[in-house]
Amino acid sequence: MSESGTDKSPSQLIDERIEALDDWRGKTLAGLRALIREADPDVVEEWKWRGVPVWSHDGIITTGETYKAVVKLTFAKGAALDDPTGLFNSSLDGNVRRAIDVREGETIDPEALKALVRAAVALNGSGAKARKR
Repeated sequence: MSESGTDKSPSQLIDERIEALDDWRGKTLAGLRALIREADPDVVEEWKWRGVPVWSHDGIITTGETYKAVVKLTFAKGAALDDPTGLFNSSLDGNVRRAIDVREGETIDPEALKALVRAAVALNGSGAKARKR
């Protein structure tokens, strides 16, 4: 049984969340999910904290939260990642995490996001702890 208390897999629960968000947020989350999976074909999808999609590989890479005005990707060790294109636009004062808020009508650079995901996977795999910036 999954953490949600159902027999559904985390991937099925994420599918259902995307479908339930029948507006721009569902489409945005689906697009971000596709880019994460392209960047890391071995990514593991999880469903944590009573309904938050999580993508992991040797540790959490990012979460995908949906709010009224934004779809937020929070990178667990984002402060330790180089972000040369400036995708991180939220949680910038944190010591460990960084986030990308995507608002209705906005797009993000797909190659830059995939590079961040790959960097997060490499950091997780290195066994290094997130460094404070």
